[in-house]
Amino acid sequence: MLFNSFEFALFFAICLALYVALPLRAQNRMLLAASYVFYSAWDWRFCGLLLLSTAIDYHAGLRIAGTDDPRRRRRWVGFSVVANLSILGAFKYAGFFAESLRDFALLFGLSVPEFALHVVLPVGISFYTFQTMSYSIDVYRGSLEPIRDPFDYALYVAFFPQLVAGPIERARRLLPQIQKSRRVTAEGVGLGLWLVTWGLFKKVVVADNLAPLVNAVYAPGASPTSAELIVATYAFTFQIYCDFSGYSDIARGTGRILGFDIMRNFRLPYAATSPAEYWGRWHISLSTWLRDYVFFSLGGNRGGRARVAGRILFTMGLCGLWHGAAWPFVLWGLFHGAWLILHRALLPWLRRVAPASRPGRAAWHALRVVVTFHAIAFSLLLFRAETLSQIATLLGVLAGAFEVGMAGAWLAPFAFIVAPLILMQVLQARSNDLEPVLRWPLPLRTGVYALVFLAILLFGEDGGQPFIYFQF
Repeated sequence: MLFNSFEFALFFAICLALYVALPLRAQNRMLLAASYVFYSAWDWRFCGLLLLSTAIDYHAGLRIAGTDDPRRRRRWVGFSVVANLSILGAFKYAGFFAESLRDFALLFGLSVPEFALHVVLPVGISFYTFQTMSYSIDVYRGSLEPIRDPFDYALYVAFFPQLVAGPIERARRLLPQIQKSRRVTAEGVGLGLWLVTWGLFKKVVVADNLAPLVNAVYAPGASPTSAELIVATYAFTFQIYCDFSGYSDIARGTGRILGFDIMRNFRLPYAATSPAEYWGRWHISLSTWLRDYVFFSLGGNRGGRARVAGRILFTMGLCGLWHGAAWPFVLWGLFHGAWLILHRALLPWLRRVAPASRPGRAAWHALRVVVTFHAIAFSLLLFRAETLSQIATLLGVLAGAFEVGMAGAWLAPFAFIVAPLILMQVLQARSNDLEPVLRWPLPLRTGVYALVFLAILLFGEDGGQPFIYFQF
């Protein structure tokens, strides 16, 4: 059941009607049932896996909080981490590691029997596994009291707006909202409707219309010219942002209509001036999760530069692997790790050469935005490619003779598709307000809603294309 489908619109309308009519406890039970109905629309068999992950961490949280013995507490949090990673590894990474081991053995002339693991990837498993695991770790660290009501905890794990592709909510943020009284308000509905409308625009108008261009260039066996590859990479840079942030907007919007405040997952990431700032703006729920539960757990910024650099590389390599069981994702993560390390090393010099005058500071800021954006776009070439050999081929195209091909004909439709997005992002940045439309006079606001809705009807891709991050 896709957000960008009539089935979801009907499903949510029914949920909202029931929600308004019910008291708190019944609201939560209804939302829990609705969340499992929503998830079973993908594949009902994986509801058991979702329930198993829920039971593991609910039980582990009670056991951790129920003893003062440090060894038993460590044992139970270890059980939670190992169980969750085992489930994730079995469904997402078993085939990847088996094939990688086979390829490595072949380098030394060792014969390994041919076999293949064909495991269906449960949708959303990377998101809800990290979400449940963070609950047990927070209880172990003493920053969260365990919840006693198993149904409320199950709703925290399975809450349908953010179940399939995040944001990865922390228990200490979402659980209190589940346990307290909520109501549907005009303000919440107004903000929620805007988030849903703008999220749909980003998905079906921008991302889905850029997809054919990107797929034509990055398809296995394609032979793009250098200009075609450049345009397609720019297109993918906007496609993946609009696809993923569009999902997050719709998740936040549906949650806000119901009275929930789901965390913001994107904050104008392409306005970043450095890799560290970029990761504070892009997929915020994952970047902060990795920071808090991996990087800081390994020692964070303590120790010498080499140790810190090693922690950064490990954390970002894990970030790449989280996205998928393929070496291009790992290479993408390591690229960002190396970029973060390089920027840290150059930061004192960058501060010294920064201009002092106001026009100079503005130009320096713009230059950093442009350089950062292009580094991001290059990294997404690594992300979008399907194999290491395809990456090598595409880099060879960039290094070769410049040829235009069809790129010239693509520029006008590409600009037409992304222009409204860029205009809105400029308005958001200049006003320092991520929802400036809601502050505009009613006639102007009504006109913007009408234009966005008309664009969805006229230019939105039909067929309900899946969101890119469903595969992660």
